[in-house]
Amino acid sequence: MDTRPPRRPRAVSERAEMARGRMRRLNITTQLAVLIPVGALLVVVDSRSWWEAVVLIVGVLVAIVAAVRWAGDDLSSVALPCLGVSAAVWVFGVLVGDSSTAFYSVTVVGPLVVPQLPRHRVPAAVGLVVFVAAVGAARLLVSDEDPGRILVQYALTPGGVAVFTLGLMFSSQAFYNHMAELEEAREHEAELAVARERIRFASELHDIQGHTLHVVKLKTALAGKLVRADAGRAEEELREITALVGDTIKQTRELAYAQRRLNLSGELENAKNLFEAAGIHVRIVRAAEVGEHASRLLGQVLRETTTNILRHAQAGQVRITLSESGITIVNDGAHGDDPPELRGLSTLRERLADEGGELTVARDGGEFVTAAVFPAGGPR
Repeated sequence: MDTRPPRRPRAVSERAEMARGRMRRLNITTQLAVLIPVGALLVVVDSRSWWEAVVLIVGVLVAIVAAVRWAGDDLSSVALPCLGVSAAVWVFGVLVGDSSTAFYSVTVVGPLVVPQLPRHRVPAAVGLVVFVAAVGAARLLVSDEDPGRILVQYALTPGGVAVFTLGLMFSSQAFYNHMAELEEAREHEAELAVARERIRFASELHDIQGHTLHVVKLKTALAGKLVRADAGRAEEELREITALVGDTIKQTRELAYAQRRLNLSGELENAKNLFEAAGIHVRIVRAAEVGEHASRLLGQVLRETTTNILRHAQAGQVRITLSESGITIVNDGAHGDDPPELRGLSTLRERLADEGGELTVARDGGEFVTAAVFPAGGPR
């Protein structure tokens, strides 16, 4: 598992960037609030001369620099210098000075660096603990004090502090990585939502434009036939074409501004007029009324099915049945063995499935049956 600081997602929102900035500032504030007072206290208590104090101050400053760069996700550029200086301070405190707290710097810098390594983090952590304890144990070579006290004060205590801080930093890095993964998942979810909305918009636009263009084609052909036989009827068809185009422009504008709402009653009347204009006998059976949300979805099903019948079927009769749970459209224009694969209805099938409904297209003898059904209670 990667335990480096949080990785930047490919698409980072401004809000996420601001949240990371606040987290960095919080990390810096909390770490400095601990590192500076503790480091200053150790320098005052443990230094025996001014030059020992200078060396210990250098160790504290190195720890502060490493902590600040770690919080800013930029520790790698100073990791080796900080590790080298902090290790040298600990060696100086053991072999040259008499500072049992000189391990402070290396037990801050090491646990910050080790979890960021790309691999071999566990061996590096073990090596850090062994180094701290072994350097502390080397005090036995230059001191005549009680060996037991030296081992506890210079080896066991610093080694224990190194183990504790390493465990703390590994768990902290795991937490940050988990948060980064959640943030990236939210970014991907937002991108998917945008993609789904684009698909929905394209499908709605297809419903509007494709339906209208096909109807205009039919009415234009009809007007062309009537222009000499019945000029008045041809003029009426042209007026209806003009009105239909104007209504399509209005619906496209409403779609662009998220104001479009399909009305099932209007779609029923529109389908009836279109079928009759194409010479198809239509019968509408209203067994029950449906809710507003179901009405919108069923209106989409009716509009798409009407377009498909006019384009693909050689129907003479169409029967539209409304029930409390859905709509059924039956036409007698079936030919061949299986109904054609209709992309518009496939998209609608997915929409209804998202709302808990079901859309089926089947061939029953010489008839095509398109049915949209919702469970009791209507769409989700």
